[in-house]
Amino acid sequence: MKKDLISINVKELKDFLTHIIENNRFLQEQGKSPVTIEVIGESGIGKTSAIIQMAKEQNLNFVKLNLAQIEEIGDLVGFPIRQFEVELNNEKTWVDEHAFDEYLKLGYHSTGLNRMSYCPPEWISGKEEGGILLLDDWNRADVRFIQAVMELIDRQQYISWTLPKNWHIVLTANPDNGDYLVNSIDNAQKTRFISVQLKFDTDCWAKWAEENDIDGRCINFLLMNPELVTTDVNSRSISMFFNSISSIKSFEESLPLIQMIGEGSVGPEFSSLFTMFINNKLDKIISPENIFEQDEKYVMGTLKSIVGKDDKYRADIASTLSTRIVNYLDVYASKNKVEKSTIDRISKIVKEEIFTTDICYNMVRSIYNNNITKFKTMIMDKELVKFIMK
Repeated sequence: MKKDLISINVKELKDFLTHIIENNRFLQEQGKSPVTIEVIGESGIGKTSAIIQMAKEQNLNFVKLNLAQIEEIGDLVGFPIRQFEVELNNEKTWVDEHAFDEYLKLGYHSTGLNRMSYCPPEWISGKEEGGILLLDDWNRADVRFIQAVMELIDRQQYISWTLPKNWHIVLTANPDNGDYLVNSIDNAQKTRFISVQLKFDTDCWAKWAEENDIDGRCINFLLMNPELVTTDVNSRSISMFFNSISSIKSFEESLPLIQMIGEGSVGPEFSSLFTMFINNKLDKIISPENIFEQDEKYVMGTLKSIVGKDDKYRADIASTLSTRIVNYLDVYASKNKVEKSTIDRISKIVKEEIFTTDICYNMVRSIYNNNITKFKTMIMDKELVKFIMK
């Protein structure tokens, strides 16, 4: 692994990839080879899912090849095939051997030259312009496959076939730190791509979780206990645990089952803290959806009672709720019209001073900046404009 790599979160990775893709298009217009990116990160941190989401957002075709699972080199680079040169009206072309007789019937004649070439592999055959080729876990593959992709990385071609225009290669890799069964990449290979280090970021995970309908009770727990995410208990295993209990309506009535599922996925320490979270009734914190849909008096009273005030103020709950509100409204606004009642509810929360000034500032600014078009009327509210324009 390259030394002194800057660690970036998922949002920063997507911004970085957006730039590289736009820059690659610029390079291709000049007849230059595009740049390949290597994303290094711990297992289960979200490397692959971030790149898949990126491809969807950019409306690009997407091909994922797990190099560690490919057994035949031909499945990666295509299989050899004999080609013959044919000529018609002084124009020469190379045709595959299975099409040779058909060309002769069309009036072409052989020049007598032939060569061994490679046909495009199935994974790229027929693909249209514009796409991302993800070579997943590439440093866990056999050395033969690592060597074979070097020409693809260099020039986006392999002997006789080329990737379609506007395709971009992304590699994912685990750290070469002794914790993973990976092959070391030598310096000659490292100079063929740009490497970035992906780190786990709780806020990015929370946004992803809101978008993917992860159980809100579980989102609250991880926002309040971000230190539980480790190399051994990664975001993949945590999301699996959360999804495995999401159908349980009452966590309190299913503690033994939740503990058993937890110990089999995220381990005893995580499970015990999650059980404590339930025993303290923190799984019953009001949801963002209810904050904006239920009666104002009930919502304000509920928020005040769970957040507290002065020496009983729960900064952890306040921070968690504000993050959930921001993410919920961002996802909601992407699919729906934002009504005046929603703006009024945000204003009421600020006016009632349920959260501290700094939390209100970050919450209001984030809601507004995430989707200025949908929330533009916030600047007409005297309680909110002072935070937006500050």
